[in-house]
Amino acid sequence: MDTAIAVVAALTAGFCFAAGSVVQQGVARQSGDEALRIRLLWDLVRQPRWVGGVALEAFSFVILGVALVFGPLTLVLPLAATDVLFALPLIARRQRRRLTRQDMLGALTVAAGIAIFLAVSPPTSGASAPPIGRWIPVFLALGILVALAAVAALRVRGKPRVIWLAAAAGALYGLLDALTKSTVDLFSSVGWATLVHWEPYALAATGVVGALFGQSAFGAGALSLSLPVIDTLEPVCAVVIGATVFGERLASSPLQLAFQLAGGAAAVAGIALLSRSTIVEAETRDAPEPAQRA
Repeated sequence: MDTAIAVVAALTAGFCFAAGSVVQQGVARQSGDEALRIRLLWDLVRQPRWVGGVALEAFSFVILGVALVFGPLTLVLPLAATDVLFALPLIARRQRRRLTRQDMLGALTVAAGIAIFLAVSPPTSGASAPPIGRWIPVFLALGILVALAAVAALRVRGKPRVIWLAAAAGALYGLLDALTKSTVDLFSSVGWATLVHWEPYALAATGVVGALFGQSAFGAGALSLSLPVIDTLEPVCAVVIGATVFGERLASSPLQLAFQLAGGAAAVAGIALLSRSTIVEAETRDAPEPAQRA
């Protein structure tokens, strides 16, 4: 019974995250391609539909927490990673189009690659609330990566811009996951004294910047392209940060490492397939006109 509850809850979390992303992207797309402008977030938070999409995503994390109560990480996270399989039919329904074999093959390849990467060698527990000295190299590396992605995204349009923005968003969401773990661990040991530490403020700042990149990716083009990129890079970056900052041990054998690399390669191959799919082409071609501002 516990396993059944965990499976249903994890799949429900994946569906809610996909539905929330579809709603958010629909609103962001109507706002036009305003990549990396703070005004974009200000415009979006005043849209009830967008707020509803955010609420759906937040609810997905609550359901994911329920799933983790009843099932192991190795079961729950791969199932939750199937959100792209729910998102694609929702996008096709919004476009009044049918999914092709290439669309489904791309989505299945992405979901399978992420699931393999997460399931084959779950990280062991490591340090709680590591000192800032361990974080500095991560902040520098991700800062450079995100800055390069921003420059590249602002120099191109169409699908390349979507990929660059989504890649930066995925990396930032991976950092957000790690900072959330550190902040929660800190709160469990020192309570409200957490507020005198740097972690919750870094968490808030990363959340804002991540949202800016994520919503910019949604506004720049196809959700059927941006969501798989984010879904792939978020867990990869979170796992790498877990190893470098928290001292978590990853693949314990060459075979497990090979499976992890194969999973990552499969996810990338699926993204390449989706980038040429009819759904992505239709989303790119049929972009709505931006709403007129007063």
